[in-house]
Amino acid sequence: MSRQTALVIDDERDIRELLTITLGRMNLDVTTAGGVAEARSRLAERKYDLCFTDMRLPDGSGQEIIELVARQYPEMPIAMITAYGNVDAAVVALKAGAFDFVSKPVDLAMLRRLVQTALKLGEERRAGASATESKLIGDSPAMEHVRATIAKLARSQAPVYISGESGVGKELVARQIHELGPRAGGAFVPVNCGAIPSELMESEFFGHKKGSFTGAHADKDGLFQAAHGGTLFLDEVAELPLHMQVKLLRVIQEKSVRPIGGRSEVAIDVRILSATHKNLARLVELGQFRQDLFYRINVIELRVPPLRERKEDIPKLAGRVLERLARDHGSSPARLKPEALAALLSYNFPGNVRELENVLERAVALCEHNIIEVDDLQLVQQLHTRPAPEGMPAPAAAPIPAGNLAVDDMDDDGQPQGLDDFISNIERETIMKALVETRYNKTAAAKKLGITFRALRYKLKKLSID
Repeated sequence: MSRQTALVIDDERDIRELLTITLGRMNLDVTTAGGVAEARSRLAERKYDLCFTDMRLPDGSGQEIIELVARQYPEMPIAMITAYGNVDAAVVALKAGAFDFVSKPVDLAMLRRLVQTALKLGEERRAGASATESKLIGDSPAMEHVRATIAKLARSQAPVYISGESGVGKELVARQIHELGPRAGGAFVPVNCGAIPSELMESEFFGHKKGSFTGAHADKDGLFQAAHGGTLFLDEVAELPLHMQVKLLRVIQEKSVRPIGGRSEVAIDVRILSATHKNLARLVELGQFRQDLFYRINVIELRVPPLRERKEDIPKLAGRVLERLARDHGSSPARLKPEALAALLSYNFPGNVRELENVLERAVALCEHNIIEVDDLQLVQQLHTRPAPEGMPAPAAAPIPAGNLAVDDMDDDGQPQGLDDFISNIERETIMKALVETRYNKTAAAKKLGITFRALRYKLKKLSID
């Protein structure tokens, strides 16, 4: 088995030698670099399992390295080496993507613990990346069509609009379009448009100059600059406010951005992929999304089918999910009884592949002897319909066993909250009641709830109940 590898970037020879010796004793193969340019060359030459970089380098800063790694080598954990007590630099590094920092003089015991954590983090990131691949697994005609379309779109540079319900794997489709195309060597930058506060959007997308507003302590590149030479994926693009839709349209047309406080335009070379679970064409009709922007980003549309339209893929998907869960837990894969598989095949999965993963993860925690029964799936507690896309009539919903939704169960758009959140609230209240009645005796609470102690422990962790 090949040794794991580490890259150490520092202009101080003593530090490089100290880390080389320490990491070497942990069975790591260490490569060193004395500056930013040399580090870029080393990163381009081979893959590393871990990286350390000093903050101050003779030809730049460690911040540049961290941002480069975050864009191009996201599976590789990187730690910042900083002067003792320099908290500000450490915070900036963490925000940029560093997983931790080491202060000089280096505490070797702390360094060893950090290395162990970092290597485990890298394994989890790779496992997570492989897990997402399961969402495009399947031999159904629908998935064969999606894969064939992805292969064609990857050769083009045209903007692509990816439509589909929540949980179908739209980001994975976008990643594959990027990775199969000529921009694969560049960055893939995903951004959830609904997660950025409106007042920060312009700075996040286009960047800003030092002193351009209160809190702008340094120049900052935006998402477009970060994606230069690669792909920018605008997830939930329907959430963009109208004023940002205007600015985004201009950037797409001009292929340049002007940072806040900047005096000149910055040329950008970015392919735009976008997605939303909403009916974007209907939002255009309602005047909630600009028609000219819609046509700019919707040059080609790729629809990702919901799981209920490719149920023949469920056995293979379930098998892959169970294999991943077994790897995560260091155990053999759980087995679905025929009746349990039949229940999965008859269920409509309003949450699609994401819901299938959640159902199986819960079932693995609840099942006995690693065999999943129908009851372990708890499908009877789920809704068998989903909220319709905006502008479409909603189907009738099956009754919810625990009672009707109250005003507090509605989101900002007046739609029912996600089913998982609703069920989690019910589970949390039930478990808390049992814990109070048993004076927080977990064994007694599990017995009162009619579940195993192992299942209760899983629920407490999942629901963040301390």
